[in-house]
Amino acid sequence: MESEVIEGVLLLDKPEGKTSFYLVHRLRKITKVKKIGHAGTLDPFATGLMVLLIGKNFTRKSDLFLNNEKSYLTTLVLGHTTPSFDSETAQTFVSDKIPSLEEIQNVIASFQGELLQTPPMFSAKKVDGTPLYELARKGISIDRKPCKVTVSIEFISYNYPELSLKVTCSKGTYIRSLGHDIGIALGTGAYLSKLRRLSSGLFHLDQATPLSQIENNPFILQDKLIKDLRCF
Repeated sequence: MESEVIEGVLLLDKPEGKTSFYLVHRLRKITKVKKIGHAGTLDPFATGLMVLLIGKNFTRKSDLFLNNEKSYLTTLVLGHTTPSFDSETAQTFVSDKIPSLEEIQNVIASFQGELLQTPPMFSAKKVDGTPLYELARKGISIDRKPCKVTVSIEFISYNYPELSLKVTCSKGTYIRSLGHDIGIALGTGAYLSKLRRLSSGLFHLDQATPLSQIENNPFILQDKLIKDLRCF
């Protein structure tokens, strides 16, 4: 990269199979900027919008972005569950029940608005300084305090065993837990097979750039940066 100052908000379309930390690590290598943060992680299996904050003038303003409402497109697989509530861990059969469309719609209606949600064991949430996923990988499960979240769910499609939904939610909502709880309510079990973030606050996925484009041509980075904080 050239010696000009590189800082601003960068909207990336995260690829499947990569961690949020991987994106930060790659950008540090490309930009030579150490101070890089983000406005909300995505699980490795998830894809979609990541809001990256590059440079200390933007990382210090992370509070402007962290509390933003987010939206997702997700696909649940009914009939099975997994320890991580997604496709990253082994499936366990729950039920061969095939819910009717009416049952699906009734359950979705019951998950609208303000909810109490228990963080999953496979999450980065820390208890006494230890991420829950580290305990989960050792087969340890501990009590977690439920958190208040706000959720709006839109039905997209249903073709058993797959149920696709659009979820708009407040900060701290775990879509994997939401899918798991919907599976319990349906009596079928469920896990997430797909998760794609569509928006975060004022930012939308159609504004995002695939990481591969920047890796292949780092000089486009300056044109992709949002530098005017007045729009926030």
